[in-house]
Amino acid sequence: MSDAAHASAGDSHALRGGAIAVAASSSAGSDSATGEASLPGTAHDLLPGHDPLPALALRQKEQALRQWLAGCPSVLVAFSGGVDSAYLAWVAHDVLGDRALAVTADSPSYPERHRAAALDLARGFALRHEIIHTDEVTQDDYRANPVNRCYYCKRELYTRLRALADDRGVAVIVDGNNADDRTDHRPGRAAAREMDVRSPLDDVDLGKAEIRALARDAGLPCWDAPASACLSSRVPYHSAITEAKLSAIDRAEGLLQDLGFRVCRVRHHDTIARIELGRDEMARALDPAIHARIVDGIKALGFQFVALDLQGYRLGSLNEPIRLRAI
Repeated sequence: MSDAAHASAGDSHALRGGAIAVAASSSAGSDSATGEASLPGTAHDLLPGHDPLPALALRQKEQALRQWLAGCPSVLVAFSGGVDSAYLAWVAHDVLGDRALAVTADSPSYPERHRAAALDLARGFALRHEIIHTDEVTQDDYRANPVNRCYYCKRELYTRLRALADDRGVAVIVDGNNADDRTDHRPGRAAAREMDVRSPLDDVDLGKAEIRALARDAGLPCWDAPASACLSSRVPYHSAITEAKLSAIDRAEGLLQDLGFRVCRVRHHDTIARIELGRDEMARALDPAIHARIVDGIKALGFQFVALDLQGYRLGSLNEPIRLRAI
């Protein structure tokens, strides 16, 4: 069922003394969306104002997270490879050793580069890690792509994780949802509640920028990685999800990344590939040589038209028509 990579609890990448730098810094912070500015020297530098108080508050939240995890006999971390779940998997391993199990779900909706990144990070930091396979793309409710599609995906994931946790004797399942996710359209939270999946980053009120700061301090290479989501999030609601669409999206985004575009999405509008790029990268896409490679490469994947969205990348652009509500 799974490929396991087990390691000892002695994590050589332990947090440097468990501390976040408190002294004010004169270095400039980076733009977490693009990473183009100079990178800060410490996690504290990612916080606004260079005031010691935010760094002290961050350290308190980090200690609260460690105490939260220490109160668990064992945990299974839903580990996608993104910065939130990566940091949670790392700190859970640091606190609990082999009583923390990181699990990555593999399916056609999961970007290939994320899979590789998750494996690399698990090996590099000696995490206890397994891969399971999920089948959401075969289920009619998911393939119909309703507005609550994420619910069906997460229900499939958490059902598989619950079975694995029971088989391994793991007490608590946790995910990487954070405090900033409360304002986004996330139907999967309902599935988490139904399956008793906990969100410790949210519980201790850690937001995205704070998690990036802590991940940077821990030495995680994904600390400034652009936010991402499953490939199905690139397909407009009520347009059917198919493995062919997901493969075309994954390959198109891989082409853009190979060309050096760091923040990119390819939205699948049947015959049209709508490209969203970081605004600081949009001009480069119009360079004749780059432009030709983008158009030719994406058309070779079956699209008839290739469009550049002049609004640029924005998180969850296909959620824009949806009125956000608490879930």
